[in-house]
Amino acid sequence: MGIAAGSFAPLQRIADLVLRDDPALATLALEPDGRYQMAPTALARLTREVTECLARGFRARAADEFPTLYCAWGKARVGSTALINLFGVAGLPAYFQPVKAVLRHILAGEAPEPWLPPPAASQPHIVSKDVAGPYLLAECFYLPLQLLIEAGYPADRLQLLVLDREPVKSLASWLDKWSDRLPEERLVGNYVLAALNAVRVEAYARRQGVPVTHYVYEASRDAVGAARALFARLGLADRFSARAVTDWGEMGQLGSERSHIIHPREPAVYFVPNLHASDTAYRHRDRGTGAVGEQHREILVRTGVEQVYRDHARACADELGLDFGAAARAAAPTTLRDRAFS
Repeated sequence: MGIAAGSFAPLQRIADLVLRDDPALATLALEPDGRYQMAPTALARLTREVTECLARGFRARAADEFPTLYCAWGKARVGSTALINLFGVAGLPAYFQPVKAVLRHILAGEAPEPWLPPPAASQPHIVSKDVAGPYLLAECFYLPLQLLIEAGYPADRLQLLVLDREPVKSLASWLDKWSDRLPEERLVGNYVLAALNAVRVEAYARRQGVPVTHYVYEASRDAVGAARALFARLGLADRFSARAVTDWGEMGQLGSERSHIIHPREPAVYFVPNLHASDTAYRHRDRGTGAVGEQHREILVRTGVEQVYRDHARACADELGLDFGAAARAAAPTTLRDRAFS
């Protein structure tokens, strides 16, 4: 699918399917691009294939042998890698896209390996990130919790952490990191659909009884306070220490083995040098708006991406007891999350 930045109608049609969690998404043709995806497929078929792979790693375990998994999900470039490194520094095994790695191998025509989380007896709590985008529609639409649960991960051992970031700045990061790999119109379209897919991800979690917590990157302007509140909300207050936020040293080299992140094997085509910045602590890092123009901003508003972010910011402030600016108080009276669950 290629959606020109100036052609709003095609993008809006698919965006509406996402916001309605329309069953038609399951049969939407996902065409190969010859680089990241080698054969045509559909979301329903891809879901079955990923589930079958994950099930090979899960089926020998009893329900009480699964650790509690805090599954962080958001569109790409929302600070998710730094956040799970924070959990890793605090002592929780922190996994980088374990579900998406399986999906990417299948899309690339390679044999996937099942994910083997540690047994609960040795690690009662683990954390993962599985973010949406940027290259393919399949990466925008997959539901990591669905794939885990249908593969046999007990729903009562899962918690969902919905991540987000100010849309203009996160889109600017997409354009900065991946414009050499995808045409701008496809990159912008994928960004919109990945951002809106939060509605489907959260709706699925709530249908399964999985607890949901929201965290927006802007909360990290008070890094220690936000992290303390987040750990408490997740029932991990005893694992929190201010030093885990402020003193990373070499553990802040996020793209290296010095970080506290467990990286799966992924197809080589997905490797991007210097994708993740390094730092000596968990902290907010501001960025400009780069190549995001007025036309892009209009698309973010008209498709509902800005509203989804405002919903998340307000929920984050309410759930964590934070006040980090006007964004958290700007949600409209009737929100997209309310629409999704009504």
